[in-house]
Amino acid sequence: MAKKKPEKQLKRPTGDPNVMGLRAQVVEQPITETLESNYMPYAMSVIVSRAIPEIDGFKPSHRKLLYTMYKMNLLTGPRTKSANIVGQTMRLNPHGDAAIYETMVRLSKGNGALLAPFVDSKGNFGKVYSRDMSYAAPRYTEAKLSPICAELFKDIDSDTVDFVDNYDGTMKEPSLLPTTFPNILVSANMGIAVGMASNICGFNLTECCQAAIDYLNDPDCDIMQSMPAPDFATGGEIIYNEAEMRKIYDTGRGSFPVRARWRYDQKANIIEIYEIPYTTRSEIIIDKVAELVKTGKIKEISDMRDETDLNGLKLAIDLKKGADPELLMQKLFKLTPLQDNFPCNFNVLIGGYPKVMGVKEILSEWCAWRMDSVRRRVYFDLGKKQDKLHLLQGLGRILLDIDKAIRIIRETEKEAEVVPNLMKGFDIDEIQANYVAEIKLRNINREYILKRLEETAELEKDIADLEATLNSRTRIKTIIVRELKDIMKKYPMERRTGIVMAHEVEQLGDEDIVPDYPCTVFLSREGYFKKITPQSLRMNAEQKYKDGDSLRISMETSNRKEFLVFTDKQQVYKLRLRDMDDTKASVLGTYLPAKLGMDEGESVITMIPAEFDTTLLLVFDNGKVARFPCSVYETKTNRKRQTGAYSDKAALVEVLPIREEGEFVLTSSEGRAVLFRSEDLQTKASRTTQGVAVMKLKVKYKVVSAAPAELSGIQNKTRYKAKTLPAAGALLRPEDRGEQQTTLLDGGDA
Repeated sequence: MAKKKPEKQLKRPTGDPNVMGLRAQVVEQPITETLESNYMPYAMSVIVSRAIPEIDGFKPSHRKLLYTMYKMNLLTGPRTKSANIVGQTMRLNPHGDAAIYETMVRLSKGNGALLAPFVDSKGNFGKVYSRDMSYAAPRYTEAKLSPICAELFKDIDSDTVDFVDNYDGTMKEPSLLPTTFPNILVSANMGIAVGMASNICGFNLTECCQAAIDYLNDPDCDIMQSMPAPDFATGGEIIYNEAEMRKIYDTGRGSFPVRARWRYDQKANIIEIYEIPYTTRSEIIIDKVAELVKTGKIKEISDMRDETDLNGLKLAIDLKKGADPELLMQKLFKLTPLQDNFPCNFNVLIGGYPKVMGVKEILSEWCAWRMDSVRRRVYFDLGKKQDKLHLLQGLGRILLDIDKAIRIIRETEKEAEVVPNLMKGFDIDEIQANYVAEIKLRNINREYILKRLEETAELEKDIADLEATLNSRTRIKTIIVRELKDIMKKYPMERRTGIVMAHEVEQLGDEDIVPDYPCTVFLSREGYFKKITPQSLRMNAEQKYKDGDSLRISMETSNRKEFLVFTDKQQVYKLRLRDMDDTKASVLGTYLPAKLGMDEGESVITMIPAEFDTTLLLVFDNGKVARFPCSVYETKTNRKRQTGAYSDKAALVEVLPIREEGEFVLTSSEGRAVLFRSEDLQTKASRTTQGVAVMKLKVKYKVVSAAPAELSGIQNKTRYKAKTLPAAGALLRPEDRGEQQTTLLDGGDA
């Protein structure tokens, strides 16, 4: 087989744009080269520099904003207008002011998206639980850094992280922030890149710090003991399945259900919802509940409104008299976003490469990175102390002969020769000589020099201690553990999201949610369907049909039942009564071919209750009857259409469910009838079986109807009983096909 050539695109040749009058040439370029040279750099930029968080828990936009606020002295200083912060951030983040301000909004205390917000905000910053509650413009709001940001920038000037040029090379910015706690797990983060995404849920600060301590002390520990589940800023309750949660902790992928918290005011007969899942918004919940009430799927609610105020979120539901609040909430959890799943995808940039990791692996990477940051800080402090000791050692040489130092300086004719002369006179290097030369005249006394030299012993002790720390992983871990314990004391955090064991939660099935009440269904010969309650039937029992249409089937049933609808194209459709609106006898009803999405020209033949423990008799117009179990139409999924549902060798006349073995009657267009017993037919496993010949037919005649013997209207059953199959049957006598009997046989078509 010839190999398919790659698609090519047209490319104009480059050249001198000032040359006019030249005829353009066309150069072919494979589309794969265009993708590699143009699209791949864009994709990598989005992945590495925009959408995926790094080990410090921040995306570049977060980091640039917070560092700008830090340089503006907003950690200890007063708040400033948000517009000032946005403008200054554009020196590092070359995007529109709207995008920068949205980043600030998400990090703010007022918005409430994070467990540990980094921006201390004043003014309207919207709410994470509201879709329509917009934040104010940046000229109206003020902000500064929260106190916990001191842990983000601690020792940032001690070479703990690398600094890189900003986009135009005019200033430096940190490539990471030296966070002293595992912010990558504490702050919820979501990003969509090119070909990949990240969705990290937040964890409680106190629990996360304790888990890091446990891991540093014992890498084989079970961190779920100290950090059992995620924690969300919006509260709610996690329905806890330990096996599923452990899978998320191990692989970084999976999902878990979160549901709202509510309380019932018995005096006012009102349900108050005060915490909702992190993944939804209050307006979405209200819209969904309103839809359920409008469609009649929820009948216990008289009104629902948003009563959110300065005290926080509150959705109020007014109940009808006699409604069960517990049962209603179970229904709402099932049908609305009041219970939702949080999908986990712990995708983090490690060394510039995206990697999906479990919680323990993320904690391991953070500990390794934090140990490197602390080691760099210790090395920085060591260098500072070594430099100071070096200077003091040079000063110690001066102590041997202060007068000599003064004489050298005084007798040196040129200023440039002072340092070289001191180096020669006391055998010190240039750095030490410069230090001595810069000493003020008032400090050239024995007391000053002796005080400086007293620091030498302390410095030597500190240097030895720092060198020992550098060479000991245990001491580095001890420093990190001590800092984590300090954070737990400074910023204690109670869990906001409750944990409810899955086996303690009562889950309603689909049948429990659907209201169950008696009803009567009607199907006309042209496919119009009605579902009518007994109360409505009592008020008006006279059915309305189109001209030329009449009743095909009617039966009493309940709203939770399902039916199988057979069509003339060998297809079966599942019809759930719960999905059909209650109607009145005075309307035409619902046209089933349109409701079920049937093919063009497809018509309804009949419908039967979906009782899969029964056996079916499918009667064809050629006199054959197929018998097979109804369970062949049972599906595990909620599939609405099944093709190839029965044999296509002859037209289907009727489908008869068998609950107990009995006698059935076939009637032909010749006016003959044959009575047979259902047990005389062998049950087949395949639904496409052609069946067994039951009635012998002359060439121009067909079977036109079939019914159980007791509903056929036949008085003398012996006359029509078949001795062997197939049988020609006997001509119907007038008393065996009276008006009333015909009505029963044809389902109401008199």
